[in-house]
Amino acid sequence: MATEVLMPRQGQSVESCIIIGWKVKEGDVVTAGQALCEVETDKATFEVEAPAAGTVLGIFYPADADVEVLKVIAAIGESGEDISAMRPADAAPAAPAVEEKKPEAAAPAPKKEVPKPVALQPAADGAEYDIIIIGAGPGGYEMAEKAGHHGKRVLLIEKAFLGGVCLNWGCIPTKTLLNSAKHYVHAKEAPEFGVNVGDVSFDLKKVMSWKQEVIETLRGGIAGQMKRSKVTVLNGEAKLLGSRKVEVDGTVYEGTHVVIATGGSPFVPPIPGADQPHVMTSKEILSIEAMPKSLVVIGGGVIGIEFASFFSSLGVKVDIIEMLDEIIPFMDRGQAKRFRAALKGKVDFNLGCRVTAIDGHDVKYVDKKGEEKSINTDVVLMSVGRAPNLTGMGFEEAGLDFDRRGIKTDEQMRTNLPNVFAIGDVTGKSQLAHSATRMGEVALNTILGRPDRFRMNAIPWAVYSMPEIAGCGLTEDQAKEAGFEVETASLPLMMSGRFLAENGKKGPGQVMVVKDAETDVLLGVHMFGAYSSEIIWGAAAMIEAELRIADIQEIVFPHPTVGEVIRSTMFQF
Repeated sequence: MATEVLMPRQGQSVESCIIIGWKVKEGDVVTAGQALCEVETDKATFEVEAPAAGTVLGIFYPADADVEVLKVIAAIGESGEDISAMRPADAAPAAPAVEEKKPEAAAPAPKKEVPKPVALQPAADGAEYDIIIIGAGPGGYEMAEKAGHHGKRVLLIEKAFLGGVCLNWGCIPTKTLLNSAKHYVHAKEAPEFGVNVGDVSFDLKKVMSWKQEVIETLRGGIAGQMKRSKVTVLNGEAKLLGSRKVEVDGTVYEGTHVVIATGGSPFVPPIPGADQPHVMTSKEILSIEAMPKSLVVIGGGVIGIEFASFFSSLGVKVDIIEMLDEIIPFMDRGQAKRFRAALKGKVDFNLGCRVTAIDGHDVKYVDKKGEEKSINTDVVLMSVGRAPNLTGMGFEEAGLDFDRRGIKTDEQMRTNLPNVFAIGDVTGKSQLAHSATRMGEVALNTILGRPDRFRMNAIPWAVYSMPEIAGCGLTEDQAKEAGFEVETASLPLMMSGRFLAENGKKGPGQVMVVKDAETDVLLGVHMFGAYSSEIIWGAAAMIEAELRIADIQEIVFPHPTVGEVIRSTMFQF
């Protein structure tokens, strides 16, 4: 009896998948587990495998078809079997019977036909598009997807790859590398937990290959999102011509609204010797082909700490040179000191120091006492911050109000130009991918006539180092500077039975809570230790809702979890 090939379910929220293309044709003999076709959801692409061996008797849907999950898309069985009862009512017409032929030279594969763009109605005011978005990073592509879902005609312009810096040279590739490093560290530490794994090694080439596979899979997912939401994607460099017009490669496009989401780029200060091949930014070091023996990181911010954590965990000698007196300026000072202590022996921190030159492989700097020093190293990572992408896109000529810090906007992300919005890193408000996404939501809601505004007080942040760091709201110092009468409480993550079981007695970690002593309202939650990045969203919700400590004490947290230490800390007041 013939076997049905079903469109698999990929998560509870996925109702259908688009068939990208078939890898087999009717009449082909296949083996169990062989890839039959490639499909995509709004988040990822994957292959549908043959559930059994046999002949492909029927392919019921063509490439580009959007098919409900658990629907029969093909049939496999013995040649000549009747599969008419399996064919769905909306399936493509059955192909003519396949005649057996003698083997012959394979013909060149036909070119895949490019689907024509979906015809949409022009914007209500006659413009070609309702919204033109410049930049396909998290802010741009997620806004485009949501706008398309609301029936808006959207043009998304990207000069490089979908996903922007975050997906291609930032958030995702760094987390992929860090995850591989964590597997390596956990394997080396496994005997402490009763697991013997033998010799452990790190294959940088395979790690880089996996990183690229992750990137390309997610790029395909974003392309699927755009296709599903009928967003027109245009590859090229954009130039703003005014409130409604954008030029790309000599062609002018008109939109009722224009959204600038051009992001930012690594800032390289004018340090003599910074142009040498072994001096890299976060973009170049993500494609490094050989593991260095030593690394100097110039800058103790988020990017610098993450790369220092990655390389040091693999045995690379790492030095951080930071001009300020402490790492990560928005981190609680006390926790920053404890975090540095957790990396003692792995990373050397040189705080309050200013780099003066990079002379060959010698990084020269002046310490806080004014003494000149130098560190010899294989590779230098320049991670002193990022600058908004503002030049070469016609902003000044169009009359857009901006300075070196970014494009100026109000709480609805509107600029000084009518119908022009700006979101993400280019605004200089917050250099976080999720901030860009939220800004895009605010801009879209404003366009749709829905009241909304971007609020900075409850934006969580995280550093995906080992151990992780995360926070939301005000630190103790920030709260005092803002005029609050402050009370704080803290507990070690070791208070959690799960944390102890999974990280051991040496596992560093702490939760610190900041509250307004007069009103009992939660002002901030700051933590470091394993899982911090996965927990901090709960603190963001509490701060956004302006909950009092007494309110949070009534919330039931699951046990045993690491997150329940936040609740336990609330009872320390």
